Amino acid sequence: MTGLDLAFATFGLIAVVCGLLAVTTTRVVHAALWLVVSLGALAGCFLVMGAEFVALVQVLIYVGAIVVLVLFALMLTRSPIAAQTEVSVGPRRRVLAAVLGAASAALLLAVLVPVVAVLPERTVTSTEVMARDLFGVWVWPFELLSVLLLSALVAAFAVSRMDRPSEDTAPAHASSTDAPLLGEAEA
Repeated sequence: MTGLDLAFATFGLIAVVCGLLAVTTTRVVHAALWLVVSLGALAGCFLVMGAEFVALVQVLIYVGAIVVLVLFALMLTRSPIAAQTEVSVGPRRRVLAAVLGAASAALLLAVLVPVVAVLPERTVTSTEVMARDLFGVWVWPFELLSVLLLSALVAAFAVSRMDRPSEDTAPAHASSTDAPLLGEAEA
């Protein structure tokens, strides 16, 4: 096992563990932060494999844009930060979800491992060809995605500015112990 293999396994393990923590935590902000670590470790996997451009895109697009957008949306909508017991599921459903997730992962591995064994030789793509494809063929999907993310951010801002009914239903009356207001004459 070489140093690159060890680094790849370490980054992969961090990505898997943090991904599991992101989907199993009951706090939304913690889930977003675990997602940041998981996506960063995935970028590390890309770096070890020699795909520096993909690692850079992973950090810029996913960590730098999407997760930050999620965090801003959480802050703007005043999402509750504490664990919410009214929306959590019982232990039976969690075990069932874990079993179904493990079965799906096993099925994917059973299908993908034989495919990986017969992959063709890797070809090196120049930056010029990649840029032509990115800014020629794929420019409109990227622009549509940016408009979608912008509209989600504007909607989160609009929701955060909506008036909420106050929990205090009693009218605010001045008590006799209140100090006189500025400009009121003392009797």
